[in-house]
Amino acid sequence: MAMTMELDALEGPPAREPPPIRRLEESVVNRIAAGEVIQRPFSAVKELVENSIDAGSTSISVVIKDGGLKLIHVSDNGHGIRHEDLPILCERHTTSKLSSYEDLQTISSLGFRGEALASMTFVAHVTVTTITEGQTHGYRVSYKEGVMEQEPRPCAAVKGTQIMVENLFYNVAARRKSFKNLSDEYARILDVIGRYAIHKINVSFSCKKHGDSRADIHTTGVGSRTDAIRSVYGPAVARELVEVTASDNEPSHSVFKMEGFISSANYSAKKTTMVLFINDRLVECTALKRAIEVVYSAILPKASKPFIYMSILLPPEHVDVNVHPTKREVSLLNQESVVDNIQNAVEAKLMQSNTTRTYYVQKTLPGASQVINSEEEESPSQKLGTKSQKVPVHKMVRTDSSNPAGRIHAFLQKKPVGGQESQGDLAVMRCAVRQRRNPKETADLTSIQQLVNAIDCNTHSGLLDIIKQCTYVGMADDILALLQYKTQLYLINVVKLSRELMYQQAVRRFAHFNAIQLSNPAPVFELLMIALDEEEQAGLWQESDGPKDEIAKLNMQLLEKKAELLAEYFGIRIDKQGNLHSLPLVLDQYTPDMDRLPRFVWTLANDIKKIQRMKLILIRSYLQKQKQDGPRGNGQYNMFYSHP
Repeated sequence: MAMTMELDALEGPPAREPPPIRRLEESVVNRIAAGEVIQRPFSAVKELVENSIDAGSTSISVVIKDGGLKLIHVSDNGHGIRHEDLPILCERHTTSKLSSYEDLQTISSLGFRGEALASMTFVAHVTVTTITEGQTHGYRVSYKEGVMEQEPRPCAAVKGTQIMVENLFYNVAARRKSFKNLSDEYARILDVIGRYAIHKINVSFSCKKHGDSRADIHTTGVGSRTDAIRSVYGPAVARELVEVTASDNEPSHSVFKMEGFISSANYSAKKTTMVLFINDRLVECTALKRAIEVVYSAILPKASKPFIYMSILLPPEHVDVNVHPTKREVSLLNQESVVDNIQNAVEAKLMQSNTTRTYYVQKTLPGASQVINSEEEESPSQKLGTKSQKVPVHKMVRTDSSNPAGRIHAFLQKKPVGGQESQGDLAVMRCAVRQRRNPKETADLTSIQQLVNAIDCNTHSGLLDIIKQCTYVGMADDILALLQYKTQLYLINVVKLSRELMYQQAVRRFAHFNAIQLSNPAPVFELLMIALDEEEQAGLWQESDGPKDEIAKLNMQLLEKKAELLAEYFGIRIDKQGNLHSLPLVLDQYTPDMDRLPRFVWTLANDIKKIQRMKLILIRSYLQKQKQDGPRGNGQYNMFYSHP
């Protein structure tokens, strides 16, 4: 008996039968596939945008809520979806892009599997609204788990298709909880939209958050590629771009054509931005990215990264697009040769554009002509040959405001004993600033001085203090603005206040106007002709008044005769050829409406002999009859004198 038990113990537990193989239910299969195709909200946006591009859209609009988990709404103006295709639209492996496996070898569309929409219906609620050309109305239908929830309902619709994806991953709790930072998900969506926006420059893209009036990405679809890059990535990238091209037509090595833009040696970022399209498909190529980074590592400072945009065209049969569930990667024929050729082209272009470098340095502060020479500050012991100690890193910057070595005057050169030259420069600078701030000090005409004195004498100190110390609240309507002073609220007439401001500025700057230089001189004769055309449209000119060209010629001659007076008193410079070069700057950092320039020149010619009248003309040219945006600057004006 004991022997039998020992033998059973040595043999161990009885062998288990292998588990049976079962066929998974269709819903389980579809949900597993959906998790591979739609990994994050930006994956769904990418698939929908690619469908819109395949539909021939020229305008694509994307609206996102809660990082795409709550809502993804993509609208386009493409050819739409046929009514008879709506029942199978969201079934797996239904597509209009190919019909046989051989078509995959020459596929040119972005989508081809027919899995994207189907996958979305298994992890979200999908609603489609579409209309095709020639239809009188569109259709709206909702889908769940690949099938329609009800028959398509007729509805009003604009050209194209609108797809709304709501509550993404509502039935995949673990996946939904993993998206903790919704702002990061929205940033990923913006990145995808931005990449397509700079590649498809003939398509208008916009992307914004739900409820926002301003789009975070917006391209017009009519500019150049540089304009699109500037709109998406900013002017800092656009101004440092260098165009690069490469190609090869040798079948034994590679056949391709590459066009793109790369950043020059003057640009650097903390992270490489590489936008790569192969046969118009947004993909990633680690080998190509590393090869280009190797080239930049010899040019850019350490830890600095470039910006790269490339579009590579290859024969469709040389590209295998069916190697990744999200189509993020592709396989290329003769990939090593393609990468080497592009790397050589980038290196050659960078070497050609590396002849100049731009450095941004701190300007010297007033009173300092050069940086302190450390040799002049050496102690006697250092001059005798004592080895200088290395300054600790934490003491090379200002860390304590109480330490004299960290104060700003330690970085300035001490003034020489004489100091005459520096004092002279400082006096000139102060004089220029004083004249700019107080032009009345330089006015030398008795009549102008009388007007200035009248303004000063009639200034209301209490109201002036309100204007100086007020806080702008907002516009109450098109004319009245709301201001707060201490605990009181005041309504102020912006039009009258602006007119008074312009008047006082014109009086104080009389004969000392700064000039607005026109980029292109404006012919006075043509301006007068435009003004006369406006007079005719307003019914103020008739044929009995005389030919318009003769009237314009006489007025131009009158302005030319008074050119010296206009230049001296008003800063209006007209050359001998009758071209207007400059206008008076009545208010700093404010440019008048140039659409009023013809009317201004016409009125000026008619009232050339009346100096007081000319000041009023100048004021009107600066006042625009439109809704004000609110005060600019600090509001310290000398106000509240009612001139006649």
